[in-house]
Amino acid sequence: MVPNAPSTPSPPPDRTSPAGLESHISGTTLVSGDGPAWQDVFAQVFCRRHVQHPFLVPAVAEPLIVWVISGKAIVEEREVGGTWIASHVSVGDFFLTRSPTPYELRWQAEAHQPFEVMHLYVSVPLFDRVAREMLGKAAGTVTLRDVSGGRDATLSKLLGLLHTELVTEGGGGDLFVAGLAQSLAVHLVRHYAVADAERRAQGALPGWRLRRATAFMAARLDQPFDLDRLAAEVGMSAFHFSRLFKKATGLSPSLYFIRQRVAEAQRLLQETDSSVIEIGMAVGYSSPSHFAQIFRRETGLSPSDYRRG
Repeated sequence: MVPNAPSTPSPPPDRTSPAGLESHISGTTLVSGDGPAWQDVFAQVFCRRHVQHPFLVPAVAEPLIVWVISGKAIVEEREVGGTWIASHVSVGDFFLTRSPTPYELRWQAEAHQPFEVMHLYVSVPLFDRVAREMLGKAAGTVTLRDVSGGRDATLSKLLGLLHTELVTEGGGGDLFVAGLAQSLAVHLVRHYAVADAERRAQGALPGWRLRRATAFMAARLDQPFDLDRLAAEVGMSAFHFSRLFKKATGLSPSLYFIRQRVAEAQRLLQETDSSVIEIGMAVGYSSPSHFAQIFRRETGLSPSDYRRG
């Protein structure tokens, strides 16, 4: 063995703890709420680098809120190896996740001001206790929906008070933080709770959302693909919609849309006398060569050969 040979960095784990997550994200810790007052919530404030290249974020069991307190940035998320989904965020915007699986993250912030965020984790015992008190027996089937780049005035007010307490450590902190933590958990359950069975059903989109999404695409094959509009149609963020859609269908939303277009083009080629150019335009391709390229890639034949066959 060569003396002092550099060791190969170990890959990030699939899961970690709130305290452990920070070791996988570059930046400077400005303040951390690790005193006795911070039993029900764990809060940290960070100054992030302005440009962060892609990295894997391990899953954390506790519900996590990331709240922007300074700067602006384009934050992009994706399932491992999937399509990047961007959120343009500024002061007051937040991310909420309780993802059971790792995902990839990167961002680019404006250079003229610091990009600072607060991470706040709600303890599992607090969340479960509040859910039981509010929902009774149904609490065991509830988790939180994911939000990317959202804005919530009440949530921001609670986070602002917690941030002030974290920085100043005012008198009576234990009682004040405990009260804020409970109020925060109540707000999350009231506004962001979803049935866990619905979320986990086959690890994918619930059936009604999938049907609504595919129908929305089918009615707009002649229009450009718009992921944000599609996700909004089913009431989800683009990033999390893409993840669950792929789990349900095996395809990304954009590839599914392309295959819907090709399937409709196949039908028109067989059932109508419209020209290849007209059919291409009917399914959203203004360039005949682009239409032919996509059609051949998906079917192995040119549109003309397919019609003759």
